[in-house]
Amino acid sequence: MALAQTKKSEVIKKFSTHEGDTGSAEVQIALLSERISQLTAHFEGHVKDHASRRGLLMMVGRRRKLLNYLKKHNEGRYKSLIGELGIRK
Repeated sequence: MALAQTKKSEVIKKFSTHEGDTGSAEVQIALLSERISQLTAHFEGHVKDHASRRGLLMMVGRRRKLLNYLKKHNEGRYKSLIGELGIRK
């Protein structure tokens, strides 16, 4: 259930801090958020897919850790990112 290459490149372009940036916390959080929203939609039709649900929970945990890191190191970028992605605190 990976992201399509076009969607992934759009997200990277939107949230990158400089040219060629694919590993900053903002980009990683945005990519994880996109995958989380896709999996959430998947579970509406596939309620008993517990293996994918475990993967979803792991992604949510990884995103939470990255958000905590970003909040600790740059709170301004953290607040703008959660506002833009619509993530509640």
